[in-house]
Amino acid sequence: MFPQNQYPPIVRLKPAGHRSAIKIVLAVVAALIAALLGLIVLFLIGVETGPVGLLIGLITATLPVPIYLVLALWIDRYESEPFWMLATAFFWGALVAVFIAFLFNTISSIMVALMTDLLNLESGDEVLEVGSGLGYQTAILARLAGRVWSVEIVEEFVSAAEARLKLIGIGNVKLRVGDGSRGWAEHAPFDKILVAAAAKEVPRALIEQLKPGGRLVMPLGLAEAQRLTFLEKGANGIQRRELMPVRFAQLETGA
Repeated sequence: MFPQNQYPPIVRLKPAGHRSAIKIVLAVVAALIAALLGLIVLFLIGVETGPVGLLIGLITATLPVPIYLVLALWIDRYESEPFWMLATAFFWGALVAVFIAFLFNTISSIMVALMTDLLNLESGDEVLEVGSGLGYQTAILARLAGRVWSVEIVEEFVSAAEARLKLIGIGNVKLRVGDGSRGWAEHAPFDKILVAAAAKEVPRALIEQLKPGGRLVMPLGLAEAQRLTFLEKGANGIQRRELMPVRFAQLETGA
């Protein structure tokens, strides 16, 4: 069958799952790096959606990796190109993370504009803001009103907001760490009050600190049934109007 002094070629067999196992390991590494990249992008863009928004963005940033893994296991040309696999995961992770961050920021900006418009701010207004966050809404209010008093329960947010406001030259804002549901009695009454967190009912302290003729805007209701609500303090009491369904974090109160 074979010429004399010649031997059949030696065929070295590799375990069937060897290449697949390597690809799976690489895909897991790619998923972890893409997830980390997505998280970094979200933080750099400055999404103010809290841990839930960041978690959603993080999960979404890694979704292309399992899809890519399935394709890579069946496409031979990737077998010798593990670094291409990692590079593709990086690309899709970053792309989706940027898209999610953009989407959250767009929705957040629209809500900020709507709530600000409902206040009908005037240049001399004294405004109380409950929930400073990282200072985006605060900066908008400061440009339109006379003075803004902002209360935030998370100390780290107050420091970050103060630094941002100082950087862009806004000086008519005073921030403090505290329970926003109690308002800021030392500087009451206020012409306008904006609350960037939801509660079942308007805290009594905020109503008491609102001037006659003043406006208050905040989301009210249970977590599953919140509605953006506009209130005006008139001679005959509080006039209340519900505008649209929304979803905000719950108003945190101190002990």
